[in-house]
Amino acid sequence: MAVQPVPEAYRRVTPYLCVDGAAAAIDFYKRAFAAEELFRLAMPDGRVGHAELRIGDTPVMLADACEEGPSRNPRALGGTSVGLHLYVEDVDAVFQRTVEAGARVIRPLQDQFYGDRTGTVEDPYGHVWFLASHREDLLPAEIEKRAAALMSGGKA
Repeated sequence: MAVQPVPEAYRRVTPYLCVDGAAAAIDFYKRAFAAEELFRLAMPDGRVGHAELRIGDTPVMLADACEEGPSRNPRALGGTSVGLHLYVEDVDAVFQRTVEAGARVIRPLQDQFYGDRTGTVEDPYGHVWFLASHREDLLPAEIEKRAAALMSGGKA
């Protein structure tokens, strides 16, 4: 049987987070997002060399910051240029649980013109998460109409 070039349980694009304190981050993601830990490779110095989690149906890889590698943790850079968008069944419950676990609210939950209910948090490790539940199926024309109304100062 041939080895698959993309493992069965993975997506073509998988987030890989560089974290200062990966072991604590794994615990946070378990509490906040009900992540399942799949694998952890501990380094001799106690750092996490590589770990794999599953959040919902999506794998997320992470490791402790390593100055020899190409990635830097967001705290070392003063912010992040990448956000992670997470669809969940009950965004209100997950948002509350995430904040209780230690995330900082960037934007509170709000119903959006494009049919999602979303809120934005920064986890304790500097990564930004857009939490959402899809509430309405809309055609592109309706989204454009609502966006235009919103941008002109009207109600979407």
